Amino acid sequence: MASDQPDYRIPQGGGVPWRDLSVDESHRPAERDIEITDVKTMALAGNFTWGIVKVETDTDHYGLGETFRAEAALDMAERMAVDLRGENPLDVDRITELLNQRYTGCGRIGQAAFTGIETALWDIKGKVLGVPVYELLGGKYRDEIKIYCDTHGGESLAAAETADPTEIYTPESYARAAREVVDEGFEALKFDLDIPTHRDADTAARRLDNEAVEHKVSLVEAVRDEIGYDVDLGMDLHWNFTVETAVRLGRKLEPYDLAWLEDPVPPEKVDALRRVTEKLTTPVLTGENYVTPARFNDVAREGAFDIAAPDVNKCGGLWEFRKIATICDLHGIPIASHNISSPVGTVAGAHVSAAIPNFLCMEFHARDVPWWNDLVTRTGERGPILEDGYVDLPEGPGLGIEIDPDVAERYLADGTELVI
Repeated sequence: MASDQPDYRIPQGGGVPWRDLSVDESHRPAERDIEITDVKTMALAGNFTWGIVKVETDTDHYGLGETFRAEAALDMAERMAVDLRGENPLDVDRITELLNQRYTGCGRIGQAAFTGIETALWDIKGKVLGVPVYELLGGKYRDEIKIYCDTHGGESLAAAETADPTEIYTPESYARAAREVVDEGFEALKFDLDIPTHRDADTAARRLDNEAVEHKVSLVEAVRDEIGYDVDLGMDLHWNFTVETAVRLGRKLEPYDLAWLEDPVPPEKVDALRRVTEKLTTPVLTGENYVTPARFNDVAREGAFDIAAPDVNKCGGLWEFRKIATICDLHGIPIASHNISSPVGTVAGAHVSAAIPNFLCMEFHARDVPWWNDLVTRTGERGPILEDGYVDLPEGPGLGIEIDPDVAERYLADGTELVI
């Protein structure tokens, strides 16, 4: 670590209580007595910046993981190498606890960094033991992972500054985009419904007038008319509205049998979220901004949501995701996970999704990235990662994937180097 860079670790002195979770010796057979030697990272320019973490060992085995908020989280993940060198990567839970202990206070960026490292440790462990990661997480409930396609705002993700939003975000464009996605094999999709209606709307007020509400209803109606009711359809509000507006809009949408209404109010306003959930028959989904099992437990106990959307690349890792799923299952809440990642994070999400009972579907956010399926190959298997709206669970050891270095090099983000 460079001397002029900040050290995020909690100091051992200063009255801060902590346990020593490091291990000087690991009494294991030689084939499992391995050590972490380094943590390397690279960023790829997808539809978001995808943060790839590589944990290396003193054997031929290495592990891959992915972080959310790539630039900051990758920087932190590399700094954590000072605490990881010499540790046995098979001690996944202990190492994750050690990092949580030493980097307490680093917030969501820290959680994202932990996630990339923890996922890479599972990848190593699966490779060392010769089994897929899902076997290490408890086995599988399913062979295929259902994917829902984020279809954004129809044909237009952002309106031109000089255009009338109602001429860009039209029922026809939403219906056309829905038809294309369904024809590609997806059995579930969602749209953004927080798109603008009036150029001069006071968005700070978080309130919609009647014209704006009816415009949004017309978009949903057009989609249902086009694809029918056998396809799961969600709508995302991106935390933008008041309780009054969310309830008014939600009730107008109830005839269209939505799979969920996502994030109607800001995530920190738990009481407001509960009030919306109680007033609607349409399920309310939230969770991408909750990154710990404790937080999910607190909000679930309030009865504030119907479907949980933890993000596998920022909640602290696969085991933490599994804890979240168990907590939600105790409250009768299914999982429709948030996911804006590359195939690396998506496959990691597929492994843990296979190992939990209360899984519904996982998001796919990169339909506009034509090389998404080309970035990784299945270890010892043929076929794309995502096909016809499903991920067939890889059966190779670890995550069961390998990054294609030629594709990765072609799409490296500025200022990063290939580590594969």
